[in-house]
Amino acid sequence: MTGTGSKSDWDPGAYDRFRGLRLRPAIDLLRAVPALPPGPVIDLGCGAGAAGQALSDRGQPLIGVDRSPNMLAEARASGHYQQLVEADVGTWSPEAPAALIFSNAALQWLDDHDSLMPRLARALTPGGTLAVQMPHQNNAPSHRLWPTLAEEFWGASVTASLPAGSREPALYHRLLRPLGQVSVWETAYYQVLPASDVAHPVRLFTEASYARPLLQALDPAMQARLISAYEAAIEKTYPRAADGTVLFPFRRLFFTVTVSA
Repeated sequence: MTGTGSKSDWDPGAYDRFRGLRLRPAIDLLRAVPALPPGPVIDLGCGAGAAGQALSDRGQPLIGVDRSPNMLAEARASGHYQQLVEADVGTWSPEAPAALIFSNAALQWLDDHDSLMPRLARALTPGGTLAVQMPHQNNAPSHRLWPTLAEEFWGASVTASLPAGSREPALYHRLLRPLGQVSVWETAYYQVLPASDVAHPVRLFTEASYARPLLQALDPAMQARLISAYEAAIEKTYPRAADGTVLFPFRRLFFTVTVSA
């Protein structure tokens, strides 16, 4: 997660509106994690602690790391973490080698994956695993429309705050293969978003995550113009069913690397 001040901090309520849909990929990733050596489990970019219970079931000390005080307060209330650390996940390093570094939908916010991913893998104890899931959706209309419309209105500089997102799967395989056993895969989740009387469901899903930094960089009048244009365009791309729900395909990228013992 991003932000440390009150203006830029995350709103757990808005993000957790789709908690179940966001949690399923975390559970799928965790199922791909092999038996672990002794050592702590790190929930890197833990957010509000949605994956905390599943991770704590591994029976090893669980440490959550996030940059958002609001999200960490929610994670603390869950009671699943032995330690919570407020830190930038892009520069944080464990005090001792970890048995598992687990990151669900957090690292897409960061740049320089070429050095980040190998550095995280090298922070593992021998036989430990790095397990990562990131949205791989930036080229889909749900995400692409936000910067496309903003750039049409105000130029390319206005979209500088948007994250680069996940890279191509082959990059992670190439970076991590020298360090251990690597597995890379993608899954498309066909999510049914609930009906809403206030906004298109896809807008609610994306503005609480991907589009959040872009909207925060705009003044209220610009926000209103962009949201209105997005609503009009997204209605055609992701039509609502008769009951107001939307079938929303969402692609996610996964990889694990278990470092050589």
